[in-house]
Amino acid sequence: MYEELKNIIKKSSNIVFFGGAGVSTESNIPDFRSAKGLYAHSPEYLLSRTYFDNNTEEFYKFYKENLIFKNAEPNDAHYALAKLEKLGKLKAVITQNIDGLHQKAGSKKVYELHGSVIRNYCMSCNEYHDLDYIIGYHEAVPKCRKCGGVVKPDVTLYEEMLDMDVFSGAIDCISKADVLIVGGTSLVVYPAASLVEYYKGNKLVLINKGATSYDSKASLVIDARIGEVLKEATKEL
Repeated sequence: MYEELKNIIKKSSNIVFFGGAGVSTESNIPDFRSAKGLYAHSPEYLLSRTYFDNNTEEFYKFYKENLIFKNAEPNDAHYALAKLEKLGKLKAVITQNIDGLHQKAGSKKVYELHGSVIRNYCMSCNEYHDLDYIIGYHEAVPKCRKCGGVVKPDVTLYEEMLDMDVFSGAIDCISKADVLIVGGTSLVVYPAASLVEYYKGNKLVLINKGATSYDSKASLVIDARIGEVLKEATKEL
């Protein structure tokens, strides 16, 4: 199983990786949908643009408790992908995660489909604020240091459009790839999951704990922890 993946990686210099929540859970970042607590609404609604606009204080309470993990560190999957990019084999990482761990591990070309908790912007003047500013702000709703406007995380909320420049870039990379490795996602969240349809090659590799709707189309399916798989597959490169 690992040997087959290792051979696929060895023979290619145009690999693209597309990852989901399963990549981050191995860094002890829980999927927000599994949020525990006495919440009156679903996690999806609590992370919607409507809720942000109408209940900004409650939004930030949920957001800080369930989406910010400042002390999280990259895991074996993040480091293996950064290594493959450094070797000139991996052309891009496309991620649904918002934690910035791919960049922390050393990956340079990362398409963040849903944005990042690391970046935050004032809704009035667009002033940039880092994550420490959000965490350390003395009131429930962070206000801009420059103009006093409400600061919003650079995260795509439910009801919001994806950044089409990022989405188009991801499509372009996938459509040109020899190998597409999909990991840590069951491929059910759209429009992100539709990206796999743009792959034109014949080496689709799926690494996930549990089945996905694309298993029958893949040339290799590995039901295992992604960190362990990628670490073993890139060990002697």
